Amino acid sequence: MAAARNRGMHIVAVCGGVCMLWATLIGTTQLQNRYTLPWILGSVLPCYFAGLFTWWHAPTSPVAKRLLLIGTWLSVTIAIRYSTTLLIRSFGWDLRPTPHALQLPAEYGLQVLSQTCDLMVGILVVRLLALLPDGRYAFPYERRVLGALWGLLALPALLPLTGMTQLTVHYVVFYYPEAWLPGLGAVLLVLRCLRAPAAGRRDIAALLPFAVPGALLLLTRAASRLFRTWQGEQGVLYFVGAVLGALPYVVISLAIVYAAFRHRLLGVDLVIRRSAVYGSLWLIINSWYLGMALTLGLTAGQYLPVGLSLLVAVVATALFQPLRARLNALAERRVFGKRLSRFELLVQFGTTLEHAYDLDRLAPRLATGLHEGLNLQWVRVRLGGDGLPVSAGEAGARPAGADGRPAPPLGEFPLLYGEDVLGIIEYGPKAEGRCTPEDHDIGETLARSAALAVHNVHLAAELCARVEEVQRQAAELDASRARIVHAQDTERRRIERRLHDGIQQELVALVAKLALARSCLRRGGDIDAALTEMQDDAYRVIDELRELAHGIHPPILTDQGLVAAVTSCARRMPIPVTVHSEESLGGVRFALDVEESAFYLVSEALTNVLKHAAATHVTIRMARGGGRLLVEVRDDGTGFPTETTRGSGLTGMRDRIEAVGGELTVLSGPGTGTVIRARLLERVREETRA
Repeated sequence: MAAARNRGMHIVAVCGGVCMLWATLIGTTQLQNRYTLPWILGSVLPCYFAGLFTWWHAPTSPVAKRLLLIGTWLSVTIAIRYSTTLLIRSFGWDLRPTPHALQLPAEYGLQVLSQTCDLMVGILVVRLLALLPDGRYAFPYERRVLGALWGLLALPALLPLTGMTQLTVHYVVFYYPEAWLPGLGAVLLVLRCLRAPAAGRRDIAALLPFAVPGALLLLTRAASRLFRTWQGEQGVLYFVGAVLGALPYVVISLAIVYAAFRHRLLGVDLVIRRSAVYGSLWLIINSWYLGMALTLGLTAGQYLPVGLSLLVAVVATALFQPLRARLNALAERRVFGKRLSRFELLVQFGTTLEHAYDLDRLAPRLATGLHEGLNLQWVRVRLGGDGLPVSAGEAGARPAGADGRPAPPLGEFPLLYGEDVLGIIEYGPKAEGRCTPEDHDIGETLARSAALAVHNVHLAAELCARVEEVQRQAAELDASRARIVHAQDTERRRIERRLHDGIQQELVALVAKLALARSCLRRGGDIDAALTEMQDDAYRVIDELRELAHGIHPPILTDQGLVAAVTSCARRMPIPVTVHSEESLGGVRFALDVEESAFYLVSEALTNVLKHAAATHVTIRMARGGGRLLVEVRDDGTGFPTETTRGSGLTGMRDRIEAVGGELTVLSGPGTGTVIRARLLERVREETRA
């Protein structure tokens, strides 16, 4: 039974579409009726498509079926009316009702059929409104009242038999019922809502705030259409009457489509894209807009020249445009909710970029903006990389794929700045509809802006790091300078003490011995022993002076260079010291401060080995590479923990090396020996280059 009913509704839908096309064809080409397109676009088409749409998605709902039947009967009625007019013109029929005639003329039968269809539309409108929201009887009186309305279908066949004129029958059978029946249906709906609380039908009672304004609107429309009979079928009042005539079908279509899929009015849980709901509302609104504009233009054409009538049509189009735009915007907002425009999205994200120095805040804001602005199901944003910490943000729920893992993204926008990838934006499909090229352009624009923001964060972080490094280096330089000055003062005092307490005392003693030798010579004594002793003392003073001068700056370093000075220093060590130097260092003289720093490093390292390492062997390596002079001192001693040892010797070596732009590395550990490695800038003397 259900399948048969479904096939019957398919036939009804096809019949409605065919009749609409047939009426449009013969009305515009054969009859050249100016009101064909306005009526079809303003009344028939919205109602038919609204009924087709609701029935397609809720085929078992009585409300959907009745709405489709209303649209179909409107199409059938206009098709029969135009076909009747075409036959009358073709065959020259004339209606002369005969009260007691047994055989009805063909024209009379067509008129009865047309008027019956008109009444059928009105009765269906009453049944549709009176039985909302589920389309089923809730109270006994409804079945009796609505059942009695079917008796009106006998009027088109009976009234002509009483001798009434065709115009009177038209008003009684079509005009007055068409005017009052929608209002009657709204009044019955109000009565249904008032009785619903006592019967426990809260779903019906909830319609009362909408049913009362609807009843007032349709009753006012019915009363106003009575004055159209005074004016006739042409002119401005006819246009007003046409607008009022289309009002129930447009309002009912819009209300049911919106309420059915926004508030589940049809009583079934429909899974439908909101874009389809909005598309149906858009079709109804724009069909009404086009029909009203055409009606006004065609009406003006009856009284004005062609040029002025076209001007009236253009003006009418412009006047109705704000209302159409307002209705479309209202439908979009009610169906989709408030959404940001592309311009608003860009402005909002631009404001976000003003505070883009925190990637942990920028990532979720960007994800939320794209999710809401482009109506995407989910968005995932990952910012950072290239030396920056990675920050991520997500918006929306990412569904799982067939294998249980997160579904792959529909697309992605890499955040590129030049050749650097500073992040990525992954997104899923839209919640409604498909992603358009404009959506992709918006995403790319935001991705480029986000890449610039991340790059700015990278620059800010790098600048902060550079500033901290410069501050650290400045502090170390100040400390190093202070240590170097202190070391120089200490060395100067050491030399002063050695000259004063050592060499000076020996020279004083030598002078005293010379005085004794002169006295002995005057007395004629033996002075050979005294002279020999003074000669030995003079040699000892000379050795001490040579040793002191060698400690200040070894002459061999000045005369023969770094390799010879290091080799000479190694030979004086009491333990075996092996020196390895590259052949490229032979004959090369580096800048004076470089040679002094390298020699001081080796000398201090060997001194530390003798004092602390208890080593049995030391290896010294010198080489060149990458514009650097490499010096390494390695011993097999006891070693020491570099994390906790901060001796003045190591600090002095580091200060001397860093003072000439070098780097010092100390590798050691208990029982593993020590490696002191220095890398100094290779600055060669000009005479060596020559």
